[in-house]
Amino acid sequence: MSARKNYADTTMASEVDEGLRQYMLKVYNYMATGLGITGLVSFFTASSPAMMNAIFGSPLAWVVMLAPLGMVMYMGFRFQKMSFASLKRTFFIYSGLMGLSLASIFVMYTGESIARVFFMSAVMFLSMSIYGYTTKRDLTGMGSFLFMGLIGVIIASIVNMFMQSTALQFALSVITVLVFTGLTAYDTQKLKMYYRQYGGAGEALAKSALMGALALYLDFINIFLAMLRLMGDRR
Repeated sequence: MSARKNYADTTMASEVDEGLRQYMLKVYNYMATGLGITGLVSFFTASSPAMMNAIFGSPLAWVVMLAPLGMVMYMGFRFQKMSFASLKRTFFIYSGLMGLSLASIFVMYTGESIARVFFMSAVMFLSMSIYGYTTKRDLTGMGSFLFMGLIGVIIASIVNMFMQSTALQFALSVITVLVFTGLTAYDTQKLKMYYRQYGGAGEALAKSALMGALALYLDFINIFLAMLRLMGDRR
């Protein structure tokens, strides 16, 4: 009887682990697709002087810069009421809008430095995400600390919009890298714990994977932009 119970427990644990791997694979696939859309839209927009002038040479620039923030807030507040298809469509539209807003980096920085910083950011992101997935340590406390740090970065960034301090901008970029690399591990572990607690299948789990992809997407984008400010070669 005991042997049969142990076999059943082992089989169930194996099924949970396989389900978790499939779940995390979906998260990373959605994230990679979003980043791909952002990169392509950004590159092709920057390659068109007419589009760059139409966007950044007019008040439309404010719409392009603020629209992604509005869409993230919309998804955050409404994802439980949205269908999976609607949520996925909104995520991909958001990724495209981010591409439009980030097109200016191709004007500000050399293509070689953008590629170099992207690779470095990817290595940092993957390392911390693997750590968050494999560690036995509970990162909940670290997540609360990092969230407070994020609030501090946002407030200091708003202040520096008026101060225009180069030293403060440098410090903010360093802190941003630290905060979002930590959040990468925290968000990855949170997704893992969510699956282990709720598991199952259906639309709720699919929506959870998509929102997890959004969280990791934002972690990566913020690491990349902060690293670009620190190490990018300006034109």
